[in-house]
Amino acid sequence: MILCSLSIVLKDNIYKTMPYLIFLLPSLFILSLFTSYTVKAKNVDPQWEPFVKDYGRYVEKKLTSKGIPGAALSIVNTESADYIKAFGRTKSKHGLVVNQHTRFRLASVSKTFAGTLAAKLATQGVFAIDDPVSEYITDFGLSRYKNELKIYHLLSHSSGLVPNAYDNLIESRTAYPKIVKQLLNVEPICRPSQCYGYQNVMFSVIGDVIKSTTGEDYAYWLNESIFKPLQMNNASVGYDNMTQDDNYAHPHVRGKTRWYTAKLKNNYYKVPPAAGVNASASDMAIWLKAQLGQYPDVLSLDTLSAQTRTYTHTKKEKYRRVWRKKLKDAYYGLGWRIYDYDDETIFYHSGWVQGYRSDLVIFPHLNIGFSLILNAETGLINELTTEFVDKVLAYKRGN
Repeated sequence: MILCSLSIVLKDNIYKTMPYLIFLLPSLFILSLFTSYTVKAKNVDPQWEPFVKDYGRYVEKKLTSKGIPGAALSIVNTESADYIKAFGRTKSKHGLVVNQHTRFRLASVSKTFAGTLAAKLATQGVFAIDDPVSEYITDFGLSRYKNELKIYHLLSHSSGLVPNAYDNLIESRTAYPKIVKQLLNVEPICRPSQCYGYQNVMFSVIGDVIKSTTGEDYAYWLNESIFKPLQMNNASVGYDNMTQDDNYAHPHVRGKTRWYTAKLKNNYYKVPPAAGVNASASDMAIWLKAQLGQYPDVLSLDTLSAQTRTYTHTKKEKYRRVWRKKLKDAYYGLGWRIYDYDDETIFYHSGWVQGYRSDLVIFPHLNIGFSLILNAETGLINELTTEFVDKVLAYKRGN
C-alpha cells in the first residue's frame, strides 16, 4: 500500500491525550429559536460550558441575521457535557420546530460513515483495504484498470479519474449501475495513487464491494454495524427514511429577498456511501464521540487508526479562502480529510447538496468534536466552522 509522506510531526503529547492512536506512520501532522439539551459527564471542565454557550449565542445571532430556516449544532468534549442545540424550523413557512431528533441530510459528510464502515469491515477481515476492486467486481478487471485499482483508491479519491466524474449523471435520471458502467470507459488522467480527484460515483463503488463480499447492501451494514450499536436512533440512509414522518428539515434555496423551501431531490441518494446519510443533532453528537474513541466496542483502535491514515495529498485544499492563512497541509484518508491547521491536527469533512450544508470537525488530541448542519445553501457555514476551530485553539492554548 502506497501512502503519502507527511511533512509535519504530531505534537509530543498526542499519545497521552488521545484515547487511540491516529496514525501508524513515523512522521505525521498531523445556531430567533434555539432549544438546548445537556448530557451529564464526568470530569467536567468548568470553563467549557460558558465557552460553548457563548459560541452558541454567536451562532444564533449569525443565523438569525441571515434568516437561515433551521440548523443542528452538536459539540462534544470528552472532559465535559455534550452541547446540542436545535435552531429554527423544518420549513421557512409553517414548518415544525427543529429539535434534537430532526433529520437533516448530511450530503458528503456521509463519506465519513463510509470510510469508517470500510475500515471496520477491513479490520474484521471481510476484505483488505488494498485488495483490488476487480476481486469483488469483475467489470473492473475487464476495464482499463484491471487489477491496479484498489479499495483504498475508491475511498481516498485517488482512482486517477478527473474530479467529480459523471456527477452530472447523478443529477439526471440515469440509474446508478449505468453510471458505473460509463465510468469504466472514462480515460483516467493519472494512474491510481498518482493524483487526487474528488469523486462521488467512484467513491460509492465501496457499496458494491460490500454487497459482493457479504451479500448484504451498504445500508444494511451501516445500520447494523454503526447506527444500531451506537444508538443513533434517527440516523438512516436514503430518501424514504428521510421522509418517513414530518420531523425532517426540508431543503431551502435563496431567492432575491428570502429563503424558499425547495423539493427534496432523490438524485444524490443514488450514491449512499458518498451522500446518502440522514442524521439528527443527537445522532451527530454520538458520531463525534465515537470518532474520539468513546465507543471502543463499536469502533476499535484499529478501525479509527485505519480510516485516518493519509493516502492522498490534497494540496489545493490549502488555498481555500477561509482557511488558507492557517491550513499548512492537507490529505485525504478513508472518507476523512486530514489537515494540519495552525499546527493542530484535525479531521474534517464538509457536505453540500441542494438545500443543505454540513460541516464536521474532530480535534483528536484535544478530545473535541463539532458538527453543524443547515437546511439552506449558504456559505455562512464556512465562517461559523472556521471561527469555532480558531476559538477552540485559542481556548486550549490560553490565548
